[in-house]
Amino acid sequence: MKLLQGKTAVITGAARGIGRAIAIKYAENGADVAFSDLRYDDNVASLEKELIAVGVKAKGYASDASSYEDSEKFIETVMADFGRIDVLINNAGITRDNLLMRMTEADWDLVIKINLKSVFNLTKATQRIMLKQRSGSIINMSSVVGVEGNPGQSNYAASKAGIIGFTKSIAQELGSRSIRCNAIAPGFIETEMTANLPEDVKADWMKDIPLRRPGTVDDVANMCIFLGSDLSTYVSGQVLNVCGGMQL
Repeated sequence: MKLLQGKTAVITGAARGIGRAIAIKYAENGADVAFSDLRYDDNVASLEKELIAVGVKAKGYASDASSYEDSEKFIETVMADFGRIDVLINNAGITRDNLLMRMTEADWDLVIKINLKSVFNLTKATQRIMLKQRSGSIINMSSVVGVEGNPGQSNYAASKAGIIGFTKSIAQELGSRSIRCNAIAPGFIETEMTANLPEDVKADWMKDIPLRRPGTVDDVANMCIFLGSDLSTYVSGQVLNVCGGMQL
């Protein structure tokens, strides 16, 4: 049985990495998938073709999740194309790491705008649809860094901690309409973003992971399957760590 059969999911930042893995897993589990990235490039086009080949309805869109106006237009277009939204996955995010003494105001503002404001933008644009349906699952991508902090990532940690507070608040606001809102906090996941880290940094991270391996994008995508499916209808306002038992 496909766990997401009959559902339509919206995924931001899905052209690569974790977002791409989520989109593929969702399609394999029967969901129609609308996904976005900043530009409609070869990555978006190839993912669109891959999802359609699975046998579901899928479409990629160019949209800036950090823009309130773009987010409103994106959701309006998705509704015109798909007719409903059952799952929203706020996955768009970036890093601009540096020690606070060297961090620029521009790098602080950009990370907060893309990582945190995008969650506000898409959730606000989608909530009225889910309220009318009296159902829905909102999944926000946080990080273990948002729970524990990390030197050199104060902007990223602040954005991901903000997502946790936002998630818990929205779960309380929308719960009476059977709308769930949860956050996922990945640990050290193998992606393009982490591939460029120095080997000594990777080795230090590995020492703090009891399972002694980095996570995969599929590890995170599998948690998204659970939270988007009817297996989690009594799970809301939670932060689920996908981190191999990582201790920061």
